[in-house]
Amino acid sequence: MIKVLVVDDSGFSRKVITKILERIPDVQVADTASDGQDALKKTLRLRPDLITLDLEMPNMDGFTFLRWVMNTMPTPVIVVSAQEADENVFKALDLGALDFVVKPTKHPSLELEYIKADLIEKVLSVPLLRESKTKEKMQVEELRIKESLMKGRPHQAPRVIGIASSTGGPPAIQAIIHDLPPNFPVPLLIAQHMPRSFTALFAERLNKHTQLSVQEAAEGAFLERGNVYIAPGGKHLLIHKSGDRLQIELIEREDVRYQPSADLLFESMANAAESRTIGTVLTGMGDDGSKGLKTIKGKGGITIAESERTAIIFGMPQEAIQTGMVDFVLSLQQVPLAFTTLCSSNATTDKHR
Repeated sequence: MIKVLVVDDSGFSRKVITKILERIPDVQVADTASDGQDALKKTLRLRPDLITLDLEMPNMDGFTFLRWVMNTMPTPVIVVSAQEADENVFKALDLGALDFVVKPTKHPSLELEYIKADLIEKVLSVPLLRESKTKEKMQVEELRIKESLMKGRPHQAPRVIGIASSTGGPPAIQAIIHDLPPNFPVPLLIAQHMPRSFTALFAERLNKHTQLSVQEAAEGAFLERGNVYIAPGGKHLLIHKSGDRLQIELIEREDVRYQPSADLLFESMANAAESRTIGTVLTGMGDDGSKGLKTIKGKGGITIAESERTAIIFGMPQEAIQTGMVDFVLSLQQVPLAFTTLCSSNATTDKHR
């Protein structure tokens, strides 16, 4: 049973969120709170398994409460934000929130149930969350993986790297690109499950934490070495060959469950760059990326999944590993080293990328 505390200054929102959660088997709303001070007292008394948290509240706002929770008794927190695109949600993720759900901007009270599917999926991810991962960061271990990475690898360096992630993905992606060198020779394409308008803000935020150039992917742009391209929310990022270059294509497909879709991204990468492709699945719930990794592996490319030791939610990496098509299962701290090693100039006889 997942015991939830609902924190929101709107009585109507508390009622609707409670109604949504109570429809989920094995979920119990233990109580509700109208501001951070109220939530603090009830968190100490109830010790919930999960907290849904509004950020803009009187007396004690969501940020102050979130800092207290993560420092005092770390608990999974899902932010329920009233902002369509706001730096606040990324600030909350930095403070330790697990994920966020966006309330509709027009008539939010009347349309609040439209967040139902998104909220339910993220609440159901909580049982997959290892408690220790909310309490402490993994210590960086001494890495001795270069020999295993290069053993039996293709002679030609990769032309493109794809990364798939969902819940827990933003800080994981930030950690990876922060540790890549400024002269990194290969473009990175990222499919992070995120709503429309947040991906541009995500790209802007990442740009402040890396020496690489991070941008939201644009239709028709050619891939440049060392650049990072974020798939726009609500669209799918694909690439195709244009002469001897790789070019971005953005499509909309409502019939695809995950948006942006890692499967569609990985399949397009494999078709465009064949064996010179690296596909990587990080933290998240669901199976997005698994089908695409099979395509990459079938073309002779390299496949990576994040280890259970560091994945906030092990769902997506676990599904990928269970396909039997993953070459390397690595901790988050090992992924940048893997990318650098596999893409280094001395790892290939091909000097023309």
